[in-house]
Amino acid sequence: MKGNFFYTLFISIFSLCLLCLLGLGCSFISISLIPPVEPLKETTVSGSGKDKILIIDISGIISEEGKSSLAGLSGEPDIVARIREELKLAAKDKHIKAIILRINSPGGTVTAADIMYHEIEQFKEKTGIKVIACIMDLGASGGYYVAVSADKIVAHPTTVTGSIGVIMLNLSFEGLLQKIGVKDTSIKTGEYKDMGSPLKTMTDEERKIFQSVMNNLYERFLSVIAKNRKELTPEKIRSLADGRIYTAQQALELKLIDQIGYLDETIAQAKKDVGIEEARVVIYHRPGTYKNNIYSQLSSSSFGAINLLNIDLKTFVRSGTPSFMYLWTP
Repeated sequence: MKGNFFYTLFISIFSLCLLCLLGLGCSFISISLIPPVEPLKETTVSGSGKDKILIIDISGIISEEGKSSLAGLSGEPDIVARIREELKLAAKDKHIKAIILRINSPGGTVTAADIMYHEIEQFKEKTGIKVIACIMDLGASGGYYVAVSADKIVAHPTTVTGSIGVIMLNLSFEGLLQKIGVKDTSIKTGEYKDMGSPLKTMTDEERKIFQSVMNNLYERFLSVIAKNRKELTPEKIRSLADGRIYTAQQALELKLIDQIGYLDETIAQAKKDVGIEEARVVIYHRPGTYKNNIYSQLSSSSFGAINLLNIDLKTFVRSGTPSFMYLWTP
């Protein structure tokens, strides 16, 4: 008797669901598991007055790859898109008198770093607003590339910077594949069509071709420094650009930076440079994130959580192509 009851209940529920599917008086409710990305909003983290100094956070790997959650769902826009969004907002605000780039990055992809540099250069040209870079833990390779777009570079006393150069992330799985009996049988139309493939060992000629590309990207890095660090001769820049890193004191002595100081001192310097005594220090961020001081990061992920294996090599493995990077990868 009890079995018949549950069977009847099941048939009734099934019939009701079927009627809904047929659209008889029922409609579906669509629920998105991905929270919408909302526009940036402004928060004052210190100071007072109508004039503003904007802190733009440049932390982690500089890449056009957007952030995603552990479940793989899309998150906030990539850092390049977000920086452009912040600069557009700042350009519309007549009360913003200076911008501080708070940099804490080992660099990233060549193109992403170059786009960010270009956006800051264009912003300065169009608005005339002073930009100061303040390097925190790390401003290496692409991080330094972005920093030289600023009118002045300040480094924290414990900063590590430099690592001027290019690296191509590339792996070869040929030996491993041979051990498990897997062979590359790709079909191509030209001798070098598959150059850089992880399925085979790179030949000497392929290495020369890649080296020529990297040399061009390296020369661009040097030219960007020469354009913005007038006190350095091209010969001096080349001698410093062998990939090594520098402490803040070394960088100051070598004229790679302008001064050493803390973030609050950088803010005071920005006020002095633009001729104002009082200003509100503001940060742009997405609604729902708590920002209450000048060291508040944009995202909840910490700098120490950067995992090059998960970020850069994961992208490389997915694409099957090498990655050209302005990146310090110890």
